[in-house]
Amino acid sequence: MQKTPQMLHIGCHLSSAGGFLVMGKTATQLGADVFAFFTRNPRGGSAKPLDPDDVRAFSVYREEHGIGTLVAHAPYTLNACAAKENIRTFAREAMADDLSRLEHIPNTFYNFHPGSHVQQGAEKGVNLIAELLNDVLRPAQKTTVLLETMAGKGTEVGRSFEEIAAIIERVECAEKLGVCLDTCHVWDAGYDIADNLDGVLEEFDRTIGLSRLHAVHLNDSLNPRAAHKDRHARIGEGKIGLEALTRIIRHPKLRHLPFILETPNDDAGYAKEIAMLRERAK
Repeated sequence: MQKTPQMLHIGCHLSSAGGFLVMGKTATQLGADVFAFFTRNPRGGSAKPLDPDDVRAFSVYREEHGIGTLVAHAPYTLNACAAKENIRTFAREAMADDLSRLEHIPNTFYNFHPGSHVQQGAEKGVNLIAELLNDVLRPAQKTTVLLETMAGKGTEVGRSFEEIAAIIERVECAEKLGVCLDTCHVWDAGYDIADNLDGVLEEFDRTIGLSRLHAVHLNDSLNPRAAHKDRHARIGEGKIGLEALTRIIRHPKLRHLPFILETPNDDAGYAKEIAMLRERAK
């Protein structure tokens, strides 16, 4: 009997303003079975308290409609390796608070941008990020924290697999750490996922370990490879291209992962991309 291909797990970023049940219903309407959301205002610091009734209602809806892994995203203002101590303090407090609340939302990853070292040097940045993670991670927590691969603009840390690995190596609760691979970011960082996907994945496995790869941000890029600029494009409208991104969602080492679209779209655009990618994943 012919083996049925594994279903593509795909979704997009959704507004958390209406709560979890509203996000779940929106995801279903868009044809998504996974989704991402910001834990608090992406450009600010406040977080809305959890509504236990909303969480319970979402849990029921999630089970009934087959919604899988959620990928919570830390705010962009969280910089774990900032030069200023008050910014690092905010990062520590915000992450600890986010992780505490996510304990009530099973099967959720917590994704964050490692940060920018602000002329302190990458090694100092790596050490500061690891120091923060050592402060907030606990062996008993349910949530796995994901370091996102970065494009390398400015003084970003996480521009290479080696920098990601260096952070992980310095963290005591490393079993609570994983990686979210952003296709636009790794392309802009110089990794040729269009013409040498297998080679890139082999390098990732040697450097970090594919067992730590837990999610993919699926984006095209407006820039040529190694531009270090980080400008997302709609699927098939950038320099990576539709065929290369199709190979990524079909790849046997990747296709079981949650794919999160961060393309410049409204809901109608996301629904169109999700339907197109589901068809191409077959």
